[in-house]
Amino acid sequence: MASLSATTTSKGQPVEIAGIAGDVLGQFVDRIERLEEEKAELGQDIRDIYLEAKGNGFDPKIMRQIVVLRKKDRHEVDEEETLLQLYKQALGMAPPTIQ
Repeated sequence: MASLSATTTSKGQPVEIAGIAGDVLGQFVDRIERLEEEKAELGQDIRDIYLEAKGNGFDPKIMRQIVVLRKKDRHEVDEEETLLQLYKQALGMAPPTIQ
């Protein structure tokens, strides 16, 4: 990827403008850009896996929900499920539970 501007002078000295070291800033930007490219590639790999799973009869939407749930601790999941059930009952979307 070509740089938008040089980070060194013609004599190879680092450019510093208003206290900003261009070479250091450029290194950070380069690293971020590389990681963004890797992230895009990983995103495509993940989409490919979901498509493969769909081809094997699995529902990618539900699989995505499972992936999100697996990142949470069990207590948090239980609390969310309880609240969801309560809200559904309040809206008439589920029969009330007898307590």
